Amino acid sequence: MKQSTSVSTGIAVPANLQSSLATTQALWRFLANDKVTLKKLIAPLRHFAEQQLTESPSDYILAVTDWSKLDYKKHKAKKDVVQVSHKEDIGYDLTCQLLVSAESGQPIAPIQMHLKTADGFLSTAETPPNEHVGHLEQVLPLMRDAASMNFSAKIVHIIDREADSVFHLREWNEQGFHYLVRAIDNRHVRWREQTVKLREIKAQLESEGSFTESREVVIGNKKGIQYVAQAEIVLDRAATRKVEGRMVSIPGKPIELRLVMVKVLDAKTQEELSAWYLLSNVSAVVSSERLALWYYWRWKIESYFKLLKSGGQQLEHWQQESALAILKRLLIASMACSTAWRLQASQDSESEELKEVLVRLSGKRLKRGRPPSAEMLLSGLFVWLQMFDFLGSIDFDLTKVIKANSTLEKIMEK
Repeated sequence: MKQSTSVSTGIAVPANLQSSLATTQALWRFLANDKVTLKKLIAPLRHFAEQQLTESPSDYILAVTDWSKLDYKKHKAKKDVVQVSHKEDIGYDLTCQLLVSAESGQPIAPIQMHLKTADGFLSTAETPPNEHVGHLEQVLPLMRDAASMNFSAKIVHIIDREADSVFHLREWNEQGFHYLVRAIDNRHVRWREQTVKLREIKAQLESEGSFTESREVVIGNKKGIQYVAQAEIVLDRAATRKVEGRMVSIPGKPIELRLVMVKVLDAKTQEELSAWYLLSNVSAVVSSERLALWYYWRWKIESYFKLLKSGGQQLEHWQQESALAILKRLLIASMACSTAWRLQASQDSESEELKEVLVRLSGKRLKRGRPPSAEMLLSGLFVWLQMFDFLGSIDFDLTKVIKANSTLEKIMEK
C-alpha cells in the first residue's frame, strides 16, 4: 500500500518485483475476491485497537464519529457514485468511527465505516444503514455496535456541531450512552431557573470571573491559551423533527447535562480565536478541563481524513471502479495509518531510533523539537519497506549494490 502522487496511474510497484502489471493484477484480484469481505478487513483494526487498550489500560476511550465526502466527479468509470449534496458534489459519503486515546489523544484505529453509494450503503457493520438514513440516524447503531465490541474502557462518543439535536441527545441519553457534543451558541436551555441561550450563560460566567486558565493549545496554527467554565443545565425543550415532509414538535423528558464552555485566546493579543459550547452527560468524575481536552482531540479524525486524501494515500485519485473496491482498499490503507500512529506513540529507545531513520528516508524536513508526523512516518516506512524488499530479493548481496552504485558514479562522471 505504498503511497503515490495524485498523478500516478496506479499503486507503486514494490522494489522486489519487476512487473507493474503483476502488482496491479494482484491488487485487483484481492479487491474482487468475494472471500475478502468488509467484515474480515475491519477485524484486524478492531483487534489492533483492543490490543492497545489491553497494553495501556484506561478508564475511558474516545469514539469520534464524523463524515467525509469523497470527490470522484471526474471518475467516469465509477458507475455507483452518488450526488452527496449539490449537483457538483459527486462521489461517495464516508462515515467513520475512529478510536482515540483518552489519555494522549493519539488516534488508534477506525472500528466502523459506512460508504453511501448510488446503490445504498456499504458497511463494515453487520447491518448496513437503510438507503435513506441521514447522518445522525447512523449514530445510535454505531454506539450500539461499539458497545458490543466489549472494549475494556468506557466509551465516550464525540461528535461535532452537526449532532446538536435535542431529539438525538435525548435518545442517546435514554439509551445510556456517554457523549460529548458541540452545540450552537443560541441553543435554549434551563439555567438558574431561567430559559437562556448558551452564549448568555457564557457572558454571565465571564462577568463573574468563572473561566479558569486550562492549557496552551494551537488553533489555526496560532498559539492560544484555553479557558474553561462549566454550568449545570437542563435541556427541556421539545424536539423538532420532519415527519412525512413537515416539521413537527416532539416533547420529551428533560435531561440534565453538563455545559462546558471553552474559549481560546491568542497568547499575545488576547483576541478570542475560538469558542465552544459542549454538552455532555459524562460523570462529574471527569473534570470540565479534561472534557475540553477530549473535544480538542476530535480534530484527529480530520487529520486522518487528510492523511487518506492528500497527506499520504491520495484516496480521491484511486482508480478502482466500484465503491466496494474503494472501501476495501480504504480499510487496508487504514491499517497502514494505524501502524504509523502506533509507532508515533511509542517512546522506547528502539522506536525512537526507527523514527529517526524513517524521517530521513521520507525526505521531509522536521522542525527542531517537533515530533514526526504520521505523514512523515508513512512516507519513510514505505521507502524502508521497499529497501527491505529489494535487499531481500538479492539475498543481501552487497557486491550487487556496490556494482550498481559504481555504474551510477561512472555515469555521473561522464
